[in-house]
Formats: sequence, C-alpha cells, structure tokens
Amino acid sequence: MKGECLCGTVKFEIEEEIRNLYQCHCSLCRKATGAAANAATFVQDSAFRWVSGESDIRSYKKPSGFRSDFCSVCGSPVPNSLRGSGMVWIPAGLLDELDTSRVSAHLHTKSAAPWEQESAECVRLDGGPDSLESLNKLL
Repeated sequence: MKGECLCGTVKFEIEEEIRNLYQCHCSLCRKATGAAANAATFVQDSAFRWVSGESDIRSYKKPSGFRSDFCSVCGSPVPNSLRGSGMVWIPAGLLDELDTSRVSAHLHTKSAAPWEQESAECVRLDGGPDSLESLNKLL
C-alpha cells in the first residue's frame, strides 16, 4: 500500500494489510488535524518504509509527549513512530488503497466537539457544491 502527503513530497509504503482504522475525537487530535476527528491506524515498524521526503518532515512535540509530524511543504500530517512501541502511526487520509478498511473504534468520544453531531436536516452530497454560491445556500 502506498501513501503520500497533499503535495506528494512525503511518500511511504506499507507492506501489511490494514483492516482497522480508528477515529480519535480528543481536542489534541482536532487541533492537529483541523477536523472533528483524526482517522488513523498503526503498523509494525518492519512493515513501513519511507520512499521520499523524509528530510522535509518537521515535528511538534508538547511537554505531555503528544507529537505531530507534518510535511514542511504542504502541512499534511505524516506518519511517525510511536515512542518505542515498534509501531508507526499512519494518518488514514494519506493512504491510496483503503478499499477493505473500516473504522473499528472511536476514541475519546466524551471530549468530541459539540458541533460534530449532525442535525436531522444535514445535507449529504456525493460531490461538493458546484459553486461558492451553492455552498452559501447550503449553509
């Protein structure tokens, strides 16, 4: 399986089947991703290989130990090793071929953003709105 950041600078490969993903709803993951939840998985160090862009990765680490690695070109979160665990954290959105993978766990749901819940009137589109005007009508 292959993955890459938004700009394609950071690329990696995984030689392991990924079946299960998780979504973390804690405030740190929301701030690191700018989204309601962080969707990710873990793989063994031995199944992970950098292809390119490793020198373009920057890290931010909080005193608590929370770490966020990101591409210095486009800002996408990128994989990082988990503190001596023998595992690599992989952001699910970077992976190209997750056809059979599914979210199997939601973490820190008690601290989920209050706006994360959909209303009964929530609109669902197969694609995006066709214009900024269409988007404004939806909102």
